[in-house]
Amino acid sequence: MKRPDWFLLGMGAAVALAWLFPDAGAKGGSLHPELLNKLGVSLIFFLHGLMLSFDALAAGTRQWRVHLLVQGSTFVLFPLLGLGLLGLAGGGLAPELRTGLFFLCALPSTVSSSVALTAAARGNVAVAVFNATFSSLLGVVLTPLWLSVVLGTAEQALPFAAVVLDLLLWLVLPLVIGQLARPLLGRRAAAHKARINVIDRLTILLLVYTSFCDSVKGGVWSSGVRPLVVSAAVSLLLLGTALALTWWLGGALGFARPERIAALFCGSKKTLASGVPMARLIFGAQPGLAVILLPIMIYHPLQLVVGGWLAGRLGRGRSP
Repeated sequence: MKRPDWFLLGMGAAVALAWLFPDAGAKGGSLHPELLNKLGVSLIFFLHGLMLSFDALAAGTRQWRVHLLVQGSTFVLFPLLGLGLLGLAGGGLAPELRTGLFFLCALPSTVSSSVALTAAARGNVAVAVFNATFSSLLGVVLTPLWLSVVLGTAEQALPFAAVVLDLLLWLVLPLVIGQLARPLLGRRAAAHKARINVIDRLTILLLVYTSFCDSVKGGVWSSGVRPLVVSAAVSLLLLGTALALTWWLGGALGFARPERIAALFCGSKKTLASGVPMARLIFGAQPGLAVILLPIMIYHPLQLVVGGWLAGRLGRGRSP
């Protein structure tokens, strides 16, 4: 009898714990998720820096066709899909929900989960590291630009220096430290690759738990049936479309399986960690901010659950 996948069971357990005990994992909770999540991300990047040779990282930056697919999916395909959905909806949606749906489409990709899921699925981690980080940097400019053009919001100036400094501190610096530590610890890390994969997956479970805690504490699930149903339906449609197109295009362009996997995960993700502070800066203290954030708060845990399931299949050599 086949043993059940502990990671999938962990997904269900993380969601259940968030519903039962949301206080600890929500913002300001006893687990201090604002810091804990960043430390987890830093640990992942340190370990990947430790395990990846410099040649592998350099090779990841040279995969320009994969980069075009990932960034095109994130900043062109998603916004165009969002425009189409808003056009079909017409005036049937509240202004705050329309804003939230397009805000979701304009956001950059995630960093930690994209890299961790790519690693769990045995994809090209170097390509994932480059694309996830590059997407975050591009998002600082392209997300408010898309919003300004499409929604005409009068956003405040984003603190570019602070955002870049945060990325350098929590992502790039641990990666560089891991690279510098390779002569001392590289062989030991390679010998414990399976354990490092477990750490990646546990970090994803932590993100699932804390993201659900925030949505439960924020009253997202009691904000009315219509916004929840619309946000969930659009999230499923966007995620399914992005996953199908990135996987199909990767095959059509002749990508090897590891690069195809990296494109699949990096090109279908949207970031909650950067999305919330961006929303507060762009939209200020609007009364409808909770509704604006609703689509990304639903999309985020959904992409982790679906991504975890796909990573399990791909990691065993199967197709999505």
